[in-house]
Amino acid sequence: TARPLLPLLSNIDTIQSTMMKVFPSFLTRASALMRNGGAVRSQLRNHLSALAVSVTQRFPSSVISSSFQVASFSSDSHDDFAPKRKAVGGEDEAIQMIKEHVESNPIMLYMKGSPNMPMCGFSAKVVQILQAEGVDFASVNVLDYPSIREGVKKYSEWPTIPQLYVKGEFVGGCDIISAMAES
Repeated sequence: TARPLLPLLSNIDTIQSTMMKVFPSFLTRASALMRNGGAVRSQLRNHLSALAVSVTQRFPSSVISSSFQVASFSSDSHDDFAPKRKAVGGEDEAIQMIKEHVESNPIMLYMKGSPNMPMCGFSAKVVQILQAEGVDFASVNVLDYPSIREGVKKYSEWPTIPQLYVKGEFVGGCDIISAMAES
């Protein structure tokens, strides 16, 4: 079933920005609706309702563990449709979660930001390489979880982020992934 988008109408700027990333033609349509004045909300509501069906069909579900969100991303997924995250406890719990995620996801990326909105150039570069190769991967935004951010450094004995794991094994960070992509 389609996830209702109507509650999002309270912040049209955020909707417009998000939808522009997902549906480039949306900006043109939304701008025209906003110029129409009084009927904007009802027209925008109708336009978003029409998109809800295609949004549901276009974006796959996220993969979630019992106490921590790991979102699986492919080139056509979007963060707005991922479930809300739950809190992570202390360092031991963080390391246990990292171990579970690395072992249960064929390709796992710990990064700053999300694949759709990386928050550092190194994370953006690794995401770009993975997407260029057509690789589906799971990721965790370490900026949202300080204990995961520190735990992943201890888990891999590698001081920097991003960190990429393939089939349960640490591959490396941005420099190593970039070198592998070039060779």
